[in-house]
Amino acid sequence: MKGKRGWGRTERDSPDEDASGQPLLIWGIHAATAALANPGRPILEMWATDNAALRLADGIAARGVQPERVSPKDLDRRLGPDTVHQGVLIEVGALPEHEVAALAEQIVERGPLVVLDQVTDPHNVGAILRSAAVFGSAGIVMTRRHSPPLASALAKAASGALEAVPVALVQNLARALDELKSAGVIVVGLDGTAETLLDEELLDTRLAGRAVALVLGAEGRGLRQLTAQMCDRMCRIGGDGPIGSLNVSNAAAVALHLGAMARRHLKSK
Repeated sequence: MKGKRGWGRTERDSPDEDASGQPLLIWGIHAATAALANPGRPILEMWATDNAALRLADGIAARGVQPERVSPKDLDRRLGPDTVHQGVLIEVGALPEHEVAALAEQIVERGPLVVLDQVTDPHNVGAILRSAAVFGSAGIVMTRRHSPPLASALAKAASGALEAVPVALVQNLARALDELKSAGVIVVGLDGTAETLLDEELLDTRLAGRAVALVLGAEGRGLRQLTAQMCDRMCRIGGDGPIGSLNVSNAAAVALHLGAMARRHLKSK
């Protein structure tokens, strides 16, 4: 799309870019719909096919955006032929940043805080955000480094949840966990070799109504040693099948569902 307004820029003097200096991009109908509906999300530029613009008409009108009309092949060339863009691409500004302490205050009301220890796959993080939006979570804590950009493939996998679930980016995860513990949050690490079952821990009457943070590690490696040492308790997700572990996004979904069950159980008493 040579000659298109703002197309193909690689150098920006702006915070609205990922660690490589690329602009923050969102594609896909669900992700675009959520971005347009979020007043806290700056919309910088937008490209859409006629069909996508029609599907997004309400959000476009509400935000006063004038998308540049393009063809699907234009977007294929920009994003790659394997990208499921659904005819829309938006360059966005970064969302307001959240503080760990502020998220901790929302745990009892909204659900467990999810802490990710260097989970780098954007599809996994996006799926975790989606589960957090479905089952309830106070938010996600991730490191600034060794985490995927909050846009692009992550936003597509999150299917709109990136706009709904607050995210805190921290420089030092151990320090963030210490801050949570100082605030009275019970920090529970997930590990497939732990003796205690997570469902038993979350349903423990001693934890009823307490603030809990669930800490998950990267695929394969799991939690780093220092991160595990910072956890108050280590738990595993119990299963009766022949495979002993879940991938990190599935583990997060199960853990958040168990948290939702525990909250319902507490309310029913």
